[in-house]
Amino acid sequence: MNVTASTISLTVADVDASRDFLGTYLGYRTAMSADGFASLTRDDGTAADIVLLRQGTEVLPPEQRDRLAGGLILALTVTGLEAEEQRLRAAGAPITMPLREEPWGERLFQLTDPNGIVFQLVEWTTPA
Repeated sequence: MNVTASTISLTVADVDASRDFLGTYLGYRTAMSADGFASLTRDDGTAADIVLLRQGTEVLPPEQRDRLAGGLILALTVTGLEAEEQRLRAAGAPITMPLREEPWGERLFQLTDPNGIVFQLVEWTTPA
């Protein structure tokens, strides 16, 4: 198997709200969209693409139609973490966990979109 790309598909109540959040705060743009569907990508090509599907859409198998993305943390490894947190705070992003550093060398903070999806921005350091 040769994996050529990664896409995360999320079922949400409000596709437009998540699409706008990802565009406004995390640099995603809409590659394709239709009623109840949006495919998002980043021009740098380094992060996984994201597909948003509206809850209840008939393209999903019946047993999946009413499930919502929940308990999910989508982590993006970035450079310049502190500058990103400052930029997002200034932009009014909903930061739901402030910047912190873990003993194993992970520096991170989280923001949460209108559908409750948690995005974690991470920068790795060498533990002390």
